[in-house]
Amino acid sequence: MNTFGTLFKVTLYGESHQEAIGCVIDGVLPGLKIDWELVQKDLLLRRPGAVGTTPRVEKDELHCTSGIFNGFTTGSPMHVMIKNENVISKDYSHLVSQPRPGHADFVAAKKYNGFHDYRGGGRFSGRLTTPIVVAGSIAKQMLPFEFSHELISIGDLKDMSLIDSYLKEITQQGDSVGGVIQVTVKNMLVGLGEPNFYKLDSMIGQMMFSIPAVKGVEIGTGFDGKTLRGSEFNDVYLDQEGHTKTNHSGGVSGGISNGNDLVVKVFIKPTSSIGKEQVSFNQEKDELTNFEVKGRHDVAIVRRAGIVLENALAIVLADLYLWNKVYQ
Repeated sequence: MNTFGTLFKVTLYGESHQEAIGCVIDGVLPGLKIDWELVQKDLLLRRPGAVGTTPRVEKDELHCTSGIFNGFTTGSPMHVMIKNENVISKDYSHLVSQPRPGHADFVAAKKYNGFHDYRGGGRFSGRLTTPIVVAGSIAKQMLPFEFSHELISIGDLKDMSLIDSYLKEITQQGDSVGGVIQVTVKNMLVGLGEPNFYKLDSMIGQMMFSIPAVKGVEIGTGFDGKTLRGSEFNDVYLDQEGHTKTNHSGGVSGGISNGNDLVVKVFIKPTSSIGKEQVSFNQEKDELTNFEVKGRHDVAIVRRAGIVLENALAIVLADLYLWNKVYQ
């Protein structure tokens, strides 16, 4: 439920407005000297500040309490804690009677019989992507691959160079937008992935859909392949190393990495919390009422989700990488 992975395991804990959030990472190879500056660099990419991002800014200071000795990983589980310090819980008291459209308020209240922590979305908050970034950053330092991500589309914007002015307009409208991020991994190995239920692409899908606001995942060409015929979609091999003329498969064949670039595209939905007044069912009054969402929220959460997706993918690859070492 709260743990992903088999050999490289990441367990998340905490809620948006609890004292702290964090992760336990099991499976980090011993003798790895963690570059914490790289971890902080990744966290800065997730950090708000750009136009269209939330005004809630946390320090995200990391406290590693185990798994490190004399500057190197020991092979035992690593525990990394991150304190929540900039919280305004009173903004969420109305959620008891009026769940927000697009959020997990209603289903969480039903599933946990009202005992859930609803403040800031609680366990379902995007705040929990912070330890994913941390775990993935550590995973990347264990892997021989090259990671990158790019925001390739946002809302109905045609010219991505105008993103700031576009998001200012959306902000003034009290609305939100989503977008698509592409994550690319180069220098891939052949052989990552295990049939039938631990295929590389199925593991990617499981991980990506575990991230709040993700509503679509494509590997390679994805849905755009609907216009291509088999003769066009097939990736023709060019050499004995398995390099292909095209990469419609996104680096995955039969659920196993084929050595070409791994290409994953992810759709992040428009932020559910918007400034516009909405109409929704009020459980206390037993009728539809007008209401406004309180709190501090992103107009386009997709703008800072790229590093989350990149590092989430690194967690998947770290797990399957350790599996692959079994065969060597």
